[in-house]
Amino acid sequence: MSSNKTSVRIGGASGYWGDSQDAPRQLVQQGNIDYLVFDYLAEVTMSILARMKAKNPDAGYARDFVDLAMKPLLRDIKARGIKVVANAGGVNVRACKAALEKVAEELGVSVKIGIVEGDDLSDRSEELRKDNITEMFTGKPLPDNLTSANAYLGAFPVAKALEAGADIVITGRCVDSAVTLGPLIHEFGWTANDFDQLAAGCLAGHIIECGAQATGGNFTDWQDVVDGWDNMGYPIAECRADGTFTITKPGKTGGLVSPLTVGEQILYEIGDPAAYIMPDVICDFSQVSLTQAGKDRVDITGVKGCAPTPHYKVSATYPDGYRATAMTVITGFDAPAKGRHFGEALLRRTRTLFRKRNFGDYRDTAIHLIGAQTLWGENADEQAPFAREITARIDVRHDEKTAVDLFSKEATGVGLSMTTGRAPGGAAGRPKVTPVVAQYAFLIGKEQISPVVTVGSETFDVPDRPSSYTMEITRSPDMPAVSLTETDLVEVPLIDLAVARSGDKGDSANVGVMARSGAYLPYIASALTETAVKKWFSHTTQGDVHRYAAPGMQAFNFLLTRSLGGGGTSSLHLDSQAKTYGQQILAMPVAIPRQLAEDIQKKRERA
Repeated sequence: MSSNKTSVRIGGASGYWGDSQDAPRQLVQQGNIDYLVFDYLAEVTMSILARMKAKNPDAGYARDFVDLAMKPLLRDIKARGIKVVANAGGVNVRACKAALEKVAEELGVSVKIGIVEGDDLSDRSEELRKDNITEMFTGKPLPDNLTSANAYLGAFPVAKALEAGADIVITGRCVDSAVTLGPLIHEFGWTANDFDQLAAGCLAGHIIECGAQATGGNFTDWQDVVDGWDNMGYPIAECRADGTFTITKPGKTGGLVSPLTVGEQILYEIGDPAAYIMPDVICDFSQVSLTQAGKDRVDITGVKGCAPTPHYKVSATYPDGYRATAMTVITGFDAPAKGRHFGEALLRRTRTLFRKRNFGDYRDTAIHLIGAQTLWGENADEQAPFAREITARIDVRHDEKTAVDLFSKEATGVGLSMTTGRAPGGAAGRPKVTPVVAQYAFLIGKEQISPVVTVGSETFDVPDRPSSYTMEITRSPDMPAVSLTETDLVEVPLIDLAVARSGDKGDSANVGVMARSGAYLPYIASALTETAVKKWFSHTTQGDVHRYAAPGMQAFNFLLTRSLGGGGTSSLHLDSQAKTYGQQILAMPVAIPRQLAEDIQKKRERA
């Protein structure tokens, strides 16, 4: 049942488990919002919550949601008539609900809490094994011992809970944008076949799901927002029934809402902009238009959608050995060389001890020289070898805990026998040995999943799925490159022409690049070919690089496969989630006419 509202204001209060506890307070008290939504469940977070629940059956959810977000604000939320949707349930939705009910009772606040279940498949491993499940990227068979398995549910169960009268909806694993799309389905009466509107709701959710990243946080042009870092504004999506919406933030807060800040977030972690696959719809963001509609107000139009796939994605985790990290600060002359030799000698020494004790070799090792441009590989500049102070970080993985224990002891035991100029580089004591909980992603037919919505003591069916799963993906043609026949060309770094943001999806890195002006786009297209980008990231990228065009935003999105050493908790990369790749690509050289370079320099001087 739809409401009579012409627009709905939804505040994004959490981009991850651990986001600032000031965000919900700001949005509730300054945002004039109808809904407060929280996204807590990164893929790594699910593995952490699974470990917590294994130790304590009453744990496994985002406790911050109950204690730091809702407890201080619940009276205010109730008084203002704000509804709340959060995927804070993690792997223990009912425990999260019980904890929040206890808080509400203590505060004397009457709220109706709805929950969405059905995503948890951890007790169905034998059934899945009989279906010959394979990993969706590697083709590997299902592991023997799953720690968790959760399907990414869509938004219609959330909408059903709201329709049933819930003031607060708590879910387990759903796609991040579902906490935003669910309220819009409820308020505007969108059906499962309203693909353009569903895709627009997904984009609104995608923009606000990472908190202040849409309002100037992690922005390429950080100088434009640095003065407001201590009071960053959090995003509000002002959504309308036709699928158009505006991104803004509370007044008198720091940050910036502009086409570039919002555009960076749109490109973040989406892969192909013309085929962003959600449970309820396949989204096409390639022709999205961003218009500055006022101070800190950006209008978004041009979103398209088509029928979804007949599958849910499932993120499972399983135990996969052990790891440890040893860190030490090294200073003085030849610090990078000393750090490299220290790491190599420590690994040789422990391998010798492994052989004497009949341990197998390490599964993986890595030596990082933090302070000597270790993230840049062959793209490090001439200053890297001359750093006077670095942190040597040695990461190891092994199947046996006793082997990693041995590494931990030797990492401190060689303190008097190797390099000079050392100081502690991390927590006191020996490196901590931790279990690796690896991710395993696969697809499952939607007919095998039955979301369950409970509000109070009543259980409800979820609305019907779309009438068809026929996919009609139309990708935009790649934007043409310019023919560089001019003789008077100069090279400038990409940052002069574009902004960028990067992130991860499993073992793949996503790097979005948005031109500052349409006039720069042909030169960017010429320089940032798939071959050139793969070469630039050759120190990390082992797979293919795919370039996707988003002409509406004057942007490209790059997908770098097999770039993160397994990704998440499995990886020994210093940047296991590709958060620095955007900064790295902005250093790529782009050839442009000398006159254009001079115009850019004059514009910079006037700014």
